[in-house]
Amino acid sequence: LENLQPEIKKLAERLRYEVSVRGKQLGWSEKVARFHFNKNLRRIIAELYIRDNCHPFKATLLVWVQIPMWVCVSLALRNCSVGATDSEAIRVVQEQFSSGGALWFTDLTAPDSTWILPVALGLVNLLIVEIFASQKMEVSRFQKLATNFFRVVSVVMIPVAATVPSSMALYWLSSSFMGLSHNLLLRSPTFRRLCCVPRTKSDSDTPY
Repeated sequence: LENLQPEIKKLAERLRYEVSVRGKQLGWSEKVARFHFNKNLRRIIAELYIRDNCHPFKATLLVWVQIPMWVCVSLALRNCSVGATDSEAIRVVQEQFSSGGALWFTDLTAPDSTWILPVALGLVNLLIVEIFASQKMEVSRFQKLATNFFRVVSVVMIPVAATVPSSMALYWLSSSFMGLSHNLLLRSPTFRRLCCVPRTKSDSDTPY
């Protein structure tokens, strides 16, 4: 998508000139000319997306799977930790959770009183947000607002994680840590060359 922007800009300038000439020939108003320009520009961009197989919607496909899975696993861990039902199976699992932790969080059914897991979660999420923010060469107002929103969410998640069972906080931290690992790996020039990822303007030889 990033590598397509110069080509899109060049084609848009050419299209603007062609629409201007055609508009003068047919006596189009500015509104009609703008309509034809936008219509044809959308068609050209769609053709480029098809040609390079990089439609922006593909970048959101993982989110539609990841978010429901994250919510369902979180609710399942909460139910197992607090014994949401009276079934024998849940009681057995709850007993296992109460003694199945490690290090300072030996009881997975209780919140982390040391706040280590919640604070670590907030820091990892903030790192992910900052990595995304550092990748943007030109940032729009919406992107700035979105970045600040996710910064606030990362901080708010700290007290939230401190009030839920440690099993949930540990899962959230593990999930976020995997996300951070993926982001750092995908910034590696060696890994990108290995996977034949095209070089972009925002790429850095020293990303870390």
